[in-house]
Amino acid sequence: MDRLDAMAMFVATVDEGSLAGAARRLAVSPAKVTRALQMLEERLGERLIHRSARRLRLTEAGERSLSTYRAVLAELDQTEGGGAGDRIDGLVAVTAPELFGRRHVVPAIGAFLAAHPAARARALLLNRVVDLVDEGVDVAVRLAPLPDSGIVATKLGEVRQLVCASPDYIARAGAPETAQDLERHACLGDVESEAGALWRFAEPAARRGRRFSVTVRPRLAVNSAGAAIDAAVAGHGVCYALSYQVAEHIAAGRLRALLAPFEPEPIPVSLVFHPVPRRNVTLRAFIDHVAPRLRDDLAAVARRIGPPRAT
Repeated sequence: MDRLDAMAMFVATVDEGSLAGAARRLAVSPAKVTRALQMLEERLGERLIHRSARRLRLTEAGERSLSTYRAVLAELDQTEGGGAGDRIDGLVAVTAPELFGRRHVVPAIGAFLAAHPAARARALLLNRVVDLVDEGVDVAVRLAPLPDSGIVATKLGEVRQLVCASPDYIARAGAPETAQDLERHACLGDVESEAGALWRFAEPAARRGRRFSVTVRPRLAVNSAGAAIDAAVAGHGVCYALSYQVAEHIAAGRLRALLAPFEPEPIPVSLVFHPVPRRNVTLRAFIDHVAPRLRDDLAAVARRIGPPRAT
């Protein structure tokens, strides 16, 4: 195995927090990543990572080697071949859901462009799944479980599905105790449908977490999740939103999360892309820059909302 490839696998393992995550990012098998770490440790004569069933932890030798390997790989990306194609000056096309893109992806793109003035980016903020090949997109942020495919996925975190209302509304109408209680509440939907909107829940863990849905007929139906959340903040009713959409409102006390025992499983958030050729240094640099930032953003969202609480 090439030593530089082994270094790249070690760095990816640290960034992803797991051998499996590094394998997905680099489109190789977990066994190959394990062999790469073993090769580096044998050459150094020291352990780089303490591995357990739950987490990875760098040793002192691992901390020293990580900075060295990053520097070596960065220098290689800058100098290998010596041509214009090795500079970070290309176009990166990115897609993401509209509201998540505005709040998190576009700021991350802006930071990348500020760090690399010759690079360019195109952002498609769409509330649908974009075909990377057909629509000429390099990287996508997906808020959904991922099917098996030929793309590479880097997990960024997860978002929760929350029912929320303002303290004023709760004082007037009370708080629903079960999902079925929503029938007597003023619900705010983000799509208009004669059949109503479908809100997803799960039975409490004591009942094995069986998933179920409740159809609500919104008193106010709008074509924007942001507008529904604004209406909830104003006290007009109950909205169903993703955690990143309402984190600031919950932290500020403008909204309260309801029906915590019936909250469904979180939705995974991933950065997906086709395997990146070594020569495409702009795309590799973009992924390396954006993934940690989005991961930090989602962790901050989770901290603002806090863990689910029984009601």
